[in-house]
Amino acid sequence: MSQYSKNYKWLLDKFGPVMEKHQDLGKALREAGPIDEKTSQLIQLGAAAASRAEGSVHSHVKRALTAGATQDEIYHTIILLTSTIGFPAVAAALSWARDIIRD
Repeated sequence: MSQYSKNYKWLLDKFGPVMEKHQDLGKALREAGPIDEKTSQLIQLGAAAASRAEGSVHSHVKRALTAGATQDEIYHTIILLTSTIGFPAVAAALSWARDIIRD
């Protein structure tokens, strides 16, 4: 699997300088406090699931795995949202996570 989705690759190609600044902002935000990379990615995964952003769920699952998160930690991060965002949204996010994990 490629590192980037087709759409994200297109964004990089079409709006390279903007995307570079966007990536720089994300890095600066993660480095601004004491939260470690794995936890940061799990938090962002939860936000992506809550906003029903399939591409962001894919991205943050990949990033969380790279940062040392386990499959169970990823699934737990998403299932914790059930009482907040509802089961249908959680079920969708879990399916998007499984797109990447493929257990």
